Amino acid sequence: MKKIISTKNAPAPIGPYSQAVLTGNTLYTSGQIAIHPESGEIVKGSIKEETKQVMENLKAVLTAAEMTFDDVVKTSIFISDMNNFSAINSIYSTYFDDDTAPARETVEVANLPKFVNVEISMIAVK
Repeated sequence: MKKIISTKNAPAPIGPYSQAVLTGNTLYTSGQIAIHPESGEIVKGSIKEETKQVMENLKAVLTAAEMTFDDVVKTSIFISDMNNFSAINSIYSTYFDDDTAPARETVEVANLPKFVNVEISMIAVK
């Protein structure tokens, strides 16, 4: 049985998908990009500011599912330029404890929705 997770504290989906799906004790988040949930606008500025908005959007989705970053077991990071890896990682790393950080892959892609620079999705288990 699946439960759709939705919160106004993260951007509304821009297509036919849910912010997250909870099945059993496992949460699958959709990829989040740097859309500000209140304004619906893309956060422009540095890659660090963009990454922080992505992580805050994911935090809101986790919270709606009564989870935290401590529950995250896997992340997928899609970036438009591998040269941004260090800057993205510097923000991403502040959300996790080094000793218990989730498994992860980081992939450079040709384009992302709305031509943003970073998109991150997560799998969490309670």
